[in-house]
Amino acid sequence: MKHGLLALLFFMLAQSVGFAEQASDYENPGYHEKPAWFKNSFLDLREDVADAARAGKRVMLYFYQDGCPYCAKLLDTNFAQREIAENTQKYFDVIAINMWGALEVTDLNGKPTTEKDFATELKVMYTPTLLFLDEQGKVILRLNGYYPPHKFSAVIDYVGQHMEKETSFPDFWKARSPSVSSGKLHRSPDELQPPYRLDKRASGKPLLVLFEQKDCAACDELHQDILARDESRKLLSKFDVVLLDMWSKTPLTTPDGKRTTAAKWARTLNVQYVPTLVMFDSEGREVFRSEAYLRTFHIQSVLDYVASGAYREQPNFQRYIQKRAEALEAQGVHINLMD
Repeated sequence: MKHGLLALLFFMLAQSVGFAEQASDYENPGYHEKPAWFKNSFLDLREDVADAARAGKRVMLYFYQDGCPYCAKLLDTNFAQREIAENTQKYFDVIAINMWGALEVTDLNGKPTTEKDFATELKVMYTPTLLFLDEQGKVILRLNGYYPPHKFSAVIDYVGQHMEKETSFPDFWKARSPSVSSGKLHRSPDELQPPYRLDKRASGKPLLVLFEQKDCAACDELHQDILARDESRKLLSKFDVVLLDMWSKTPLTTPDGKRTTAAKWARTLNVQYVPTLVMFDSEGREVFRSEAYLRTFHIQSVLDYVASGAYREQPNFQRYIQKRAEALEAQGVHINLMD
């Protein structure tokens, strides 16, 4: 190791003091201790990848922020399950990176940077964001947000057992996922109807594409609860909306004019979670997406971020939702992040 005792002392001091921007009060339900088995890393990621490979493991980078409720669920719910915790330790060295932190990071190209700048460079918009790296430091799978335990367990097995050499994660998950849902797509008369010529829209609105599947409990929750709320419906009215079964052969023309099917487009866009919300501007360019488990406030914030055009002025989604929450609280609207 190139780092000496002084570097170790600095690392410990920085961890205890917390050289990081603090989330606003709405997003601060309390500090959640990371498992003791997370790796104590000097954040030289090339060394971390090499160390893991020598031990027959891979590296999982965990981007977090203090007070993040979905990070708390990952730590307190997912990693509290014995099988998940044991398999994660078996297959991975887990390295925590504070997306607002100031600790020095040596990235996979050997470039020195900071936690905050590294997160910005990787376009970390959600916490937790998890990057699973292979033995050369290549990203095998990226989770932009929280996955519930049953699906997170599948990710651990998929990457830990090197299944990316045999199949894609969506296909791996489809074969493994339990059927605990309504078994139907939640169609609405307000959606765009076939034939889907997404390059010929005349409304001038942004486009929201919902990639879902029939057996999907999270899709049921999204439509029957989150999107059924008055504020959500107001936000949805600012979009052209299309709902696609990510496994179907439904023909369509993409916003950039390519003829394909829903299933092929989902693969092209690397859709690996249902429901995934992909948003395009009026010119047909993808501008943002949500591809993990989110509750009402964050789903509404995602929609508002694009519908209001705020993404053009504020490229950091976390800063945007902090300001949005503060504005709502100032109006007397209390934010319950897990409602």
